[in-house]
Amino acid sequence: MRIRLPLSVLFVLAACSKPPTGTVEATGTLEVVEIDVAPTSPGRVSRVLVDEGAAVRAGDTLAILTIPTLSADVAQREAKAASASAAFQEAEHGPRAPEIASAAAELASAEATAERAAKDVERLRPLAAKQNVSAQDFDAARALAASTADHRDALRAQLQQLRDGTRPERIHAAEAEAQGARASVASALATARDLVLLSPVTGTVTTRSAEPGEVFAAGQAALTVAQTARQTVRVYVSETVLPRVRVGQAVHATLDAFPGRDFSGRVVALSTQAEFTPRVALTETERADLLFGVKVEFADSTGMLKAGLPINVRIDAPLPAAKP
Repeated sequence: MRIRLPLSVLFVLAACSKPPTGTVEATGTLEVVEIDVAPTSPGRVSRVLVDEGAAVRAGDTLAILTIPTLSADVAQREAKAASASAAFQEAEHGPRAPEIASAAAELASAEATAERAAKDVERLRPLAAKQNVSAQDFDAARALAASTADHRDALRAQLQQLRDGTRPERIHAAEAEAQGARASVASALATARDLVLLSPVTGTVTTRSAEPGEVFAAGQAALTVAQTARQTVRVYVSETVLPRVRVGQAVHATLDAFPGRDFSGRVVALSTQAEFTPRVALTETERADLLFGVKVEFADSTGMLKAGLPINVRIDAPLPAAKP
């Protein structure tokens, strides 16, 4: 955002040569707030819907930009988000009953196999002691019994895990991944929305820098909108007057061309640092005086207040009561 500062001549009418009054009068030049409208992502201008001088309202579409790969990127991110969401739901719900039943049946079969292998070892043990069975056959039976027992124990642990459900840590990890995927989609959609440049305020288009086919970088102003209903003026008061002026104080003003028309405003800011009067404004003696800036804002719905016009400002600043 920037403020157009036209060259102005500021007059402090409440000069020291005049008797003090409760009204501060000064003249300044009207200024207008201008806002640059720019994309937040680089893109190519597809359409520009307004020209310079066009009156626009807040929210009106000014221009549309495009990124050729954006639609494909959005689709890819949406697919990843769907996959991550499905994985989270699976982790949250845990194993299904048929999966648990199948694991239980597989364990029962493994338990039977392990039991048979253990019985074979016990049957062969006395025969091996009498050397009626070779040591090689007995060792093979023992190895088979150990192997089937290990397999049974592994299936038993797996079944217990299925019955316990998914660990909370894995559920949290799956949930976080799903949230990240959804955020990625939201980011891409936000980029797509930002390619449609909307007017941030009601006002007038003062600059059109964009034409269809041009490529604009992020932050590069495509258009500028002046908030014509919000006019400001900066006038200057002396150090003796400044303590009697407050932010929010009512202000009345007139234009040279319409001396009988009153415009209402309010003080919105007071300078915290003294300034020298501009050289073109006052005499050489008066230039040495230090003044303080007072910013006044007008809400104009008539369209009569234009940037660059001189305006006469009156601020009611009562004098302090005289000491007895």
